[in-house]
Amino acid sequence: MKVNLNAGFLDTREIVELAKAADELGYDGIGIPDHVVNLADLDTPYPYTKDGQRRWSPFTDWPDPWVLVGALGACTTQIRFITTVYVAALRSPYSAAKAIGTASVLSQGRLDLGLGVGWCREEFDLLDQPFAQRGKRSEEMVELMRELWSPGWTEFDGEFYSTPKLEMSPTPPPIPIMFGGLTDIALDRAAHYDGWIGDICSTNEAIDVAGRLHEKRRAAGLPVDDYTVMVALNDAITPDDIARAEAGGVTHIMTQPWWFYDGPDATLDQKIDAMSRYREDFLPG
Repeated sequence: MKVNLNAGFLDTREIVELAKAADELGYDGIGIPDHVVNLADLDTPYPYTKDGQRRWSPFTDWPDPWVLVGALGACTTQIRFITTVYVAALRSPYSAAKAIGTASVLSQGRLDLGLGVGWCREEFDLLDQPFAQRGKRSEEMVELMRELWSPGWTEFDGEFYSTPKLEMSPTPPPIPIMFGGLTDIALDRAAHYDGWIGDICSTNEAIDVAGRLHEKRRAAGLPVDDYTVMVALNDAITPDDIARAEAGGVTHIMTQPWWFYDGPDATLDQKIDAMSRYREDFLPG
């Protein structure tokens, strides 16, 4: 089982210190979420809570993922950086590809691109990007960005984007791509990439989704052995729980270990201590 620190809702300056500690303690990666802005009023309900309310309070930090990866890549050597998830469809594919590719180069290929199609219509409106067909646009953006990340000249003629002959440098190492989402369409999409990134859920729910994804990949003639299923489990409180999730197809978990020991208001020192204790208590050997 791969273990990733979850950087969501943390003070931006703390994330740097926590990433250094995670690197030294042998964590596998750090998950970095994405929103450009947090609007005061929304008509769009948040899809991952029962009441449609957002999980974070106003003025919670949402650092730019690629600026953050650049900083973290300079002070770590082992951990990977995973966006959980980046809403590419809010941006131009060219500026997104440039930022992502540069971050991959500077982190020496330690980047996994987790994508989501987005849920907040008002954020799309603010950034002058269409909310409709954002799933199809996201898929075409991946196709175009992969071309832009390849050596040599690029030309592209898609449904949404048309590219004259050009090149984009530097050329990054290969970037694994995963998608999030829980709808049937989202799972169909994720099954055709390198992995799936889930939200907070129970172990049984995660195992069920892993099984569905594996079925979809087998039906498409794709392997399942190297397929990533990454999720934050809300009920994995013993090593046996984590082992059961792994046996059920979950390959990566995301966690904020201080919640188990000191709660959400832990100091930086307490967070680092909890990260060490978690490795010993939950992942023996």
